[in-house]
Amino acid sequence: MGLLQRLEMRQGQALVMTPQLLQAIKLLQLSHLDLAAYVDAELERNPLLERAEAEEPRGEAPAPAEEFGGGEFGGDGDGDGGEPSAEPWLAQDLNPSRGEIESDLGTRLDNVFPDEGPAVREAPGGDSLSLTPAPWGSTGGSFDGEAPDFEATLTTESSLRDHLAGQLDLATRDPVERLVGGFLIDAIDEAGYLREDPAMVAERLGVGLDLVGRVLALVQGFDPSGVGGRDLAECLSIQLRERDRFDPAMQALVSRLDLVAKRDLAALRRLCGVDDEDLADMLAELRQLDPKPGRAFGSGPVEVLVPDVFVRPAPDGSWLVELNSEALPRVLVNQSYYATVARGAKNDTDKAFLSECLQTANWLTRSLEQRARTILKVASEIVRQQDGFFLNGVAHLRPLNLKTVADAIGMHESTVSRVTSNKSIGTSRGTFEMKYFFTAAIPGAAGAAAHSSEAVRHRIKQLIDGEAGDVLSDDALVQRLRHEGVDIARRTVAKYRESLRIPSSIERRRERAALAR
Repeated sequence: MGLLQRLEMRQGQALVMTPQLLQAIKLLQLSHLDLAAYVDAELERNPLLERAEAEEPRGEAPAPAEEFGGGEFGGDGDGDGGEPSAEPWLAQDLNPSRGEIESDLGTRLDNVFPDEGPAVREAPGGDSLSLTPAPWGSTGGSFDGEAPDFEATLTTESSLRDHLAGQLDLATRDPVERLVGGFLIDAIDEAGYLREDPAMVAERLGVGLDLVGRVLALVQGFDPSGVGGRDLAECLSIQLRERDRFDPAMQALVSRLDLVAKRDLAALRRLCGVDDEDLADMLAELRQLDPKPGRAFGSGPVEVLVPDVFVRPAPDGSWLVELNSEALPRVLVNQSYYATVARGAKNDTDKAFLSECLQTANWLTRSLEQRARTILKVASEIVRQQDGFFLNGVAHLRPLNLKTVADAIGMHESTVSRVTSNKSIGTSRGTFEMKYFFTAAIPGAAGAAAHSSEAVRHRIKQLIDGEAGDVLSDDALVQRLRHEGVDIARRTVAKYRESLRIPSSIERRRERAALAR
């Protein structure tokens, strides 16, 4: 068969993902912290974008909200009709310029992106940019005009690595030991455990295993006590040795921490060769040790879960769903600055740069608007579907999946998935991730309605917490739940119980017996 080369015309349809469309999709799944970082980068790169200050009296409308009750929304229902309101984080600055500025584009752009010249600062009115000389030694990158807080630089929290490195400098002068010790310290995690195999360290550094073992023993003698252990048993053993309490009985106890977790006191007595009183003293001493000696150092700041959406009851008994304006970046497109600078553009390169900046700035404001409205729309449907939770608590959660929400609001399932990622809802019962409200369905007994898996898990915990006399086994829990209309298997009950970190019925009986003594 001979090969033939020819031209053909075909007509077809294909979805083209432009870079801006891909970026808009990415914005949907960003958390408010990641989104703020992205907007900050755009503000630094794009001279036509400005940050809108909350205190500026621009007459913005409040953050959009949707109110509904009894399953009907208070608005138009689809959230797509009408003109979008002037949101504070989306407003465009159309005020005229304060005065003529440099007509030469090159000079203006040099001022916008200074190297060592004047710094760009936001004018008090917020409608354009003004130039003020940068003080000697400043970075020229501050837009707030405030001096740095020198008090914040006086003290810094010491990390675990710095704490150990300082002790290593005092413990040895040998450069090889310092090298090995530094490598071992770098391999210690925030909890204080060594996460590298000493044999691998020796092979990687090209030194003897005995040298690594000697330096490891040196590091394990540092403060805090127990640091450098390769597992929990070694961590506790180091602390007991420093207390001079690592006798054969305690060594046997530490070697079987699994029996300690199960509270199998009979097996521990036989293993350690002690009586009940001595075993109780050993367990009490074990509880005084620190299983994570490094947690006092180098711990990152606690991140508070900031809601993206607030849900609060309305006076008429319905629910009011509104965006958290603090979690939404506020940006402006400085149209007056664009018009002024565009008049001074003298070549195609400058015009193309300005056009790209304006297009990107307009796209960002539209994308932020669409993102905010999409989050509000999805959150409102979640509240409508899970109104029982907001009224009566976890026990009234309903089974819910992404497809149900997507079909109800006319969106694709993947869009709902992106919107609910890294987002949270603030309620009177606390702040919950949006994913929390999507739960699997547990079938009801005798044809009853399905139950939410989270509600069933909550009910299992209630039954176990309410044990007065006999300890409920997993089979007994299954029978109790079936009497309440939940058709559930024993292995599912065991899985939910383990996810709640509740011991088995045998372990709970042992614990009760130990406490009774």
